[in-house]
Amino acid sequence: MATATWTRRHVLSLEDFTSAEYDTILQTAASCREVLSRRTKKVPALQGQVVANMFFEPSTRTRSSFELAAKRLSADTLNFAPGTSSLTKGETILDTAKTYLAMGADMMVIRHREAGVPHAIATEMDRLQTNVGILNAGDGQHEHPSQALLDLFTITSLLDFEYPRLKLLADKKIAIVGDIVHSRVARSNIWSLTASGAEVHLAGPPTLVPQEFTEYVQGTGDQAESPIPNRRLFLHWDIEPALKDADFIMTLRLQKERMTAHLLPSLREYHQRYGITRDRLKLCHPGVKILHPGPVNRGVEISSELMDDPQFSLISQQVTSGVAVRMALLYLMGSGKS
Repeated sequence: MATATWTRRHVLSLEDFTSAEYDTILQTAASCREVLSRRTKKVPALQGQVVANMFFEPSTRTRSSFELAAKRLSADTLNFAPGTSSLTKGETILDTAKTYLAMGADMMVIRHREAGVPHAIATEMDRLQTNVGILNAGDGQHEHPSQALLDLFTITSLLDFEYPRLKLLADKKIAIVGDIVHSRVARSNIWSLTASGAEVHLAGPPTLVPQEFTEYVQGTGDQAESPIPNRRLFLHWDIEPALKDADFIMTLRLQKERMTAHLLPSLREYHQRYGITRDRLKLCHPGVKILHPGPVNRGVEISSELMDDPQFSLISQQVTSGVAVRMALLYLMGSGKS
């Protein structure tokens, strides 16, 4: 396993991550990927430690990859299921976290539909002067750090498989297309990708482009540039300028379960205006690659046949990268406790 200096007890947001921290995660993930390629895909790095997976909303990829990552590092796992937990009897979330603390949890991986829950649990663990690390696995419409990190690892590994690093994305153009207003993935990716020096273009219907991001740009609409030093962020209401000469496209799922209003005329019209198709790829750089955090609404955000085309799609690589990146996070957060 790679060794590196790591000082964070919690990973809750990527907003204040440094370039050195990104590179530490990328290079540790590369070491974890090598472990996963062995016949025996297990190391004793976190033997004796306990990782509690506390998912208060449904998840397939994130929950499964965190559980597998912990097991590949030889940690013990506790898996929380809200439907059969004491929450149904009136127990609070903080009391649930304290229960896992009393059972000896060293790290807690938290997903919740409300923004701020992982932060609240981290604050309580710090108040109790524990050494428990909290990892945000997605909170409301706030952030999803590990997804953005696995996206970063997938892209940088494509550019340099042996030595993925942040600066490989300097001056690359990356389009993030779709339901940005409901996407915690988009928020985390904006922090990580702009930190690399990449030029990030957000595109989607006006109803699905978050108003809060207008404070980061000079005005709204096409070619609105971020005034934040070294952070190049643009907003578009039309997809074409975002895709022009793009090196990578991150298309986002329409999160219909989080929509509280009629924000789209129809899925058919959305696909016609913002769906990723072969014809639209002609606007991009010839070597363009497509990412999607999943699950995918086939034929809506991206055409079904394009999703399965290995010449363009990195979606399966993202899932594979997820285990290595989450191993890296658990290892870095837990290695000081061994």
